[in-house]
Amino acid sequence: MSTATTTPSASDAPDLTGLVGPAPDGTGLPTPPVFDSVDAERQYRKEQLAAGFRLFGKFGFSEGVAGHITVRDPEHPDCFWVNPFGMSFHRIRVSDLILVDHEGNVLHGERPVNKAAFVIHSQVHAARPDVQAAAHAHSLHGKAFASLGIPLAPLTQDACAFYEDHGLYTDYRGVADELEEGRRIGAALGPHKAAILANHGLLTVGHTVAEAVWWFVTMERSCQAQLLAMAAGKPLHIDHETALRTRDQLGTPLAGWFQAQPMWDHITDTAPDLFD
Repeated sequence: MSTATTTPSASDAPDLTGLVGPAPDGTGLPTPPVFDSVDAERQYRKEQLAAGFRLFGKFGFSEGVAGHITVRDPEHPDCFWVNPFGMSFHRIRVSDLILVDHEGNVLHGERPVNKAAFVIHSQVHAARPDVQAAAHAHSLHGKAFASLGIPLAPLTQDACAFYEDHGLYTDYRGVADELEEGRRIGAALGPHKAAILANHGLLTVGHTVAEAVWWFVTMERSCQAQLLAMAAGKPLHIDHETALRTRDQLGTPLAGWFQAQPMWDHITDTAPDLFD
């Protein structure tokens, strides 16, 4: 397991409006770690990635061999770590991860890589140099909602994290096996934290693996909530100003990372073999 130092500050601390009692200055809350070496940061990112796959497995996001999460290499930002093609999310360990460059060359690892993973993630990473990680899977409610070809509505507090901050890709052309498809997906994502890929599924990105995975989990659940609400009647939308204010509280990169920490603590305690 990697080790790191943290340098929290009041300006970097998550929004404290959810705390009861006197609010600390932020020094008592965890923040993303800072590393003294590239090797330590690489190990941490790979551990986070392996944990992310275990969480995807736990949440039931697997669908055959579909689905992938990637994270940039800290030393070579035009390369990313990804899951081996055809390996169960429930079994992925740090040692199983594959390093691929943006030309499709496997630089580390013995197993093949899903071509769709390369097509989508190479172009998303190229289009978004500001993010480290990207996550995509064929989750049940995400793909059901994606078939509607509509954006996620601000129906719940959690859904507000994506208010006016997710793209909609409506040009599905089959399995993503051409780079141009990846470029179109990257363009649809734009500057946002997520995209709904019509007739396909969800895509999320983050400045950390934990953030990207959290956005995927909560977006999947928000899609489920909207489907249930639409089936039951006419949902009440949260007003524009309240939705924006809520997004600014819950939808920041640090808030995404912070909300993922309970999941991370649980999966690393219950599946310690992921560090192998």
